[in-house]
Amino acid sequence: MANLTLKQLRYFDALALHKHFGRAASACSITQPALSLQIKELEAELGVTLFERGPRQVRLTHVGEEFAPRAREILRALDELGDLARASKDHFVGRLRIGVIPTIAPYLLPSLIRRLSELYPGLDIHMRETLTSRLIAELSEGRLDAAIVALPVSEPSLTEVALFNEDFVLIRPSEDAGSPVPSREKLREMRLLLLEEGHCFRDQALSFCKVQSALPREMLDGSSLSTLVQMVAAGIGVTLIPEMAVPVETRATAVSVSRFVGAQPARTVGMVWRNSSPLAERLTEIAGVVRECGLMMAAEAGRLPNPAPA
Repeated sequence: MANLTLKQLRYFDALALHKHFGRAASACSITQPALSLQIKELEAELGVTLFERGPRQVRLTHVGEEFAPRAREILRALDELGDLARASKDHFVGRLRIGVIPTIAPYLLPSLIRRLSELYPGLDIHMRETLTSRLIAELSEGRLDAAIVALPVSEPSLTEVALFNEDFVLIRPSEDAGSPVPSREKLREMRLLLLEEGHCFRDQALSFCKVQSALPREMLDGSSLSTLVQMVAAGIGVTLIPEMAVPVETRATAVSVSRFVGAQPARTVGMVWRNSSPLAERLTEIAGVVRECGLMMAAEAGRLPNPAPA
């Protein structure tokens, strides 16, 4: 049997994820030469080449592709043994890896991290911001302990806990502040600014407007809510943003903020984790803290006036 070490497997896993020696070494908190040496020793021990080296990045060989999920499964099982031990302690300590989608992270994380640090001083909190699809994949692979996303995700292997509901508001140029709020039918006729493909918030906005993403339309895409709001301020169009983003994104921007008349576009924010996670009870506690922070933010953003029907 090959004399493999867990250290080698972790370094292999990091390089398979980042596809770059420098970034993988940084993620492992070691030097690049040390990482390279460990990978070479792993390949020598196995007698196969796991990575194809290129000038700017590396990629897995065919054997490496088959090796990667098995190595990840071993590492996940080891992490769950550690989680089992941590879950049995009176105080929640150690590493907690939480993923958050980009339309929540900048607004919720400052208060959430502060609150978690107060309640769990022994917790080493690692936050990861990326799209829902990537968070679910990394959660399933054991790279994350939990994720804060818009529900539902409808993954049978994951536990979903709904935390709070949040309305979307309409962002228009400041000169439109006194104009009637358009209906969803009128909104479909306007230049609607949306996040890029892959963001669940984009799909939620299109669903409210009853617009199919594949249809050719007078729409523009942005990479962040901040970009969309700045585009609105420049007179390019209108957009929707979640309530929690209002204080940050509109505080120094010449835009108007309005609620819709009647049915409000909204999303359900929740937390998900693996059904098999030994930390399930502790993660339920963390979900309660997320709910507390989210409701406080929603209450502050909820002071927006309800418009009269046009």
